[in-house]
Amino acid sequence: MDKNRFNQAENLIKKAASVENKTEVIKEAQEGIINVELFDKTLKDLIEADDFIYSSLPFHKLNLEESKLFTSKILDARENINGILSDFGVIEKPKSEEKISDLSHELLIITTKNNFKKSLIKLGINVQQIVVAGVPLKAEDMKKINPKIPDTALNGISKKIEHVQNDIIRKMDKMNLKYVLVVAEPDLNGNILGKRAKENYNAFVNLEKDLKDIKVDRLIELILCATQPN
Repeated sequence: MDKNRFNQAENLIKKAASVENKTEVIKEAQEGIINVELFDKTLKDLIEADDFIYSSLPFHKLNLEESKLFTSKILDARENINGILSDFGVIEKPKSEEKISDLSHELLIITTKNNFKKSLIKLGINVQQIVVAGVPLKAEDMKKINPKIPDTALNGISKKIEHVQNDIIRKMDKMNLKYVLVVAEPDLNGNILGKRAKENYNAFVNLEKDLKDIKVDRLIELILCATQPN
């Protein structure tokens, strides 16, 4: 990024980090661990927002659709920045986010789409406790999803599956996670993923529509089902 774009991104960060609630208490930073993935996501959102500065020259006027895209990037960046700041004790986590974080500290969540992952992070799930499985957990299951897939294509898919499986094992071992929750839609991909995750990791499986709009109460219910099995 050149110096000019860096300065503009820096200004956007300051705007994104500004808090409308004047009663917010900014505390001195404590020791903590940088959530690198969340930080990278913040920069990506800000750089994408920065693109509008150039595309809207010379007056920087945005139409309705452009305004929605631009402000969504700023809002996403603000949420991510608040998450990073709360990890270092500079600001307090929202009560609901703190509760979800506490309840899910031993939980790994496997999902099928990045927008589901994004929704989970916003509600307080640690990004390091989420795995997005865009492929099934066994290569043979690809034949069920796509019966016409050539055998030669399965080699590349097998490598992706191996990567997902290694990611699951690594995160569970490194973070001492004891439970697995599958959050996916009730389609063929979700059903196959849920079945394999239950077989391999004794996962609690939840398949329902509109997961990108999942609410706090529903997520808490799922966490309790996964971490307090009967």
